Amino acid sequence: MVIHKEILESNILGEGKPFVILHGFLGMSDNWKTLGNHFSEAGFQVHLVDQRNHGRSFHSALFNYDALVEDLKNYCEAYNLEDIILLGHSMGGKTAMLFATEYPELVSKLIIADISPRFYPIHHDAILEGLSSLNFEELKSRGAADKVLAHYVSEPGTRQFLLKNLYWIEKGKLALRINLEVLKENVSEVGEALPIHAKFSKDTLFLRGDKSEYIALQDEALIKRHFPLANITTIANAGHWLHAENPEDFYKAVIGFVN
Repeated sequence: MVIHKEILESNILGEGKPFVILHGFLGMSDNWKTLGNHFSEAGFQVHLVDQRNHGRSFHSALFNYDALVEDLKNYCEAYNLEDIILLGHSMGGKTAMLFATEYPELVSKLIIADISPRFYPIHHDAILEGLSSLNFEELKSRGAADKVLAHYVSEPGTRQFLLKNLYWIEKGKLALRINLEVLKENVSEVGEALPIHAKFSKDTLFLRGDKSEYIALQDEALIKRHFPLANITTIANAGHWLHAENPEDFYKAVIGFVN
């Protein structure tokens, strides 16, 4: 019996050593396009991947880190990728951590952006409520959607990030690319901790934003337990979306590490 595996959608840039980038919760590969171009210009083949239920990738009722890791394994097999550099932000960082501990032979270097291996309580309630309140029978523009979302999400930058998920499903009709219902049902999975015995003993870089609380000082011992060779670097003038808020320093830190 042949089991058909759905392969994640991606945007592949440049030639060279494979460099796979995983976006965060409610994000998509497009969020990484500018940095992806810079990495490809530095001599890497960059794979900007949409994780399941996000971007242009397939929708599925199953949503947890085990599934996300297997998706990435299938993706690497489909494109004959090995010895990859793997970078993940937030939820993508959790996928990347688990992938590296389960398939260490496929990963040469690991980069985790602003997330720790620990458990995080649910904190996306207002955002999910706001996205659920968008009525696409009535809303005919991004601006109108932004006004509705503003009742739930005060920060304009966060709203712009979320509104990237809007697309024209047909002329005059907007829709969301994310599988909102499944993500709402499984939002507790996003904060899950890395399994207690998971370990990756190769070069690892953790990047945190100096204005972010996602990686706290007390996380450092936990990070070292799972990733004994980890370096932890702080990016100045940046919060949780450090790659968007200070792309220059983010790029320098990553290139310094991978080269």
